[in-house]
Amino acid sequence: MPLAEETSLLSSAPLDDIELRAVNPHRASPRVAIGDGSLGQEEYVETSRGSVCIAWQGDRRRPAVVTYHDLGLNYVSSFQGFMNYMDMKIMAESFSFVHINAPGQEPGAPTLPEGFVYPSCDELAEQVREVIEKLELKRCVGLGIGAGGNVLTRLCLAHPELMECLCLVNAVSTPPGWIEWGYQKMNVRHLRNSGMTQGVMDYLMWHHFGRLEEASHDLAHLYRTQFQAANSANLSLFIESYNQRTDLGIQRPAPAGKQEGVSLRVPVLLICGNRSPYVDETVTFNSRLDPANSQWMKIHDCSLPLEEQVAKVCEAFRLFLQGQGFVPGIGRRMSVEGAAH
Repeated sequence: MPLAEETSLLSSAPLDDIELRAVNPHRASPRVAIGDGSLGQEEYVETSRGSVCIAWQGDRRRPAVVTYHDLGLNYVSSFQGFMNYMDMKIMAESFSFVHINAPGQEPGAPTLPEGFVYPSCDELAEQVREVIEKLELKRCVGLGIGAGGNVLTRLCLAHPELMECLCLVNAVSTPPGWIEWGYQKMNVRHLRNSGMTQGVMDYLMWHHFGRLEEASHDLAHLYRTQFQAANSANLSLFIESYNQRTDLGIQRPAPAGKQEGVSLRVPVLLICGNRSPYVDETVTFNSRLDPANSQWMKIHDCSLPLEEQVAKVCEAFRLFLQGQGFVPGIGRRMSVEGAAH
C-alpha cells in the first residue's frame, strides 16, 4: 500500500478514548534492620561459649542451609534481600534455613557483659557445631559471606561430617595482611571509645564494596544505615576476633606418594564479585582447593553478589546443589509458569 493511502486511512480511523480507571501499585517488601519474622522467628541456643541468636525459616524436616553473616551485619542485613528474591523463594521450598548470628551481632542486641571473652574464629566454628547438634540438623549446606565464610570453612575442616557442601561469598583463607591488621586495630579502638566514627564507617564500606564510586547509591546508603544500627561495642569484639584469625592451612591434595596436607573434604562453590577488594584472596583460596571438588565463580559488575547479581547467584547455587544431589526437580519453574500464560 502506498504511503499516502496509509496516511489517509490512519487519519480517518476513529480513535477511542482511553480512561485510566485505577492504579494498583505493587510495592516490594522494604529492607529493615531488625528481625521482622520474614526470615523465621528468632530464638536463642545455649552453647558452651554463650547464647547464640538464630532464626529458623521453613519446614524444619527438610535439609538445612546454615548461613553466617559478614562484619558489621547480621542475618537480616546479610540475607533478607537474597531470601526475598522470587527464584530463591521457590528454591527455599526444598530447604529450611538456619540463620546464625555471631555473638552480640543480632538485630537490637544488648551490649555484651563486661569481661565477656569473645570467641576466636575457631571457637565461633565450634559454636556453630553446637547449634547444629542441638537443633539436630540433617544434611546441612553452609552459606557464608566474608567473615562468615571463614567461620564455616573452619567448621568443615574440623568436622567435615556436619556439612554436605559449602557456598562461600567473598571469603578468604589467609590471615590479615599488615595493612588490614593495622586498620582493624584502629577500628576496634574507635568503636570502643567513640562508637561508629567516620573512619570505621569508611573501612566497613571498603570491606564490603571496595571501590565505592562504582556502587549503587541506594545500596551504599542502606549499608551505612545498617552499620549505624550495629552495637558498636559488640562489633568491636567481632572485628577483633576476625582480625586475629589464623591461616586456614588448606593445601591442594598432594599427588599420590607425596606428603598429604590439610585439605577441605566437602564440595565448595566459591563466589566473588569482580569489584570486591578480596578478589585476589579468593583466587588464592581457590588455588588451595581440590579442583575436582570445587568451583570458583567471579561475577561481574558487582561487589556484593547476593545484593547486586541475585539472579546469577541463585542460578549458580541451584546448579551447585543439584550437583550434590539436592532438589533435583526444582528447575526453572518461573520460566515454565511464564510460558504457560
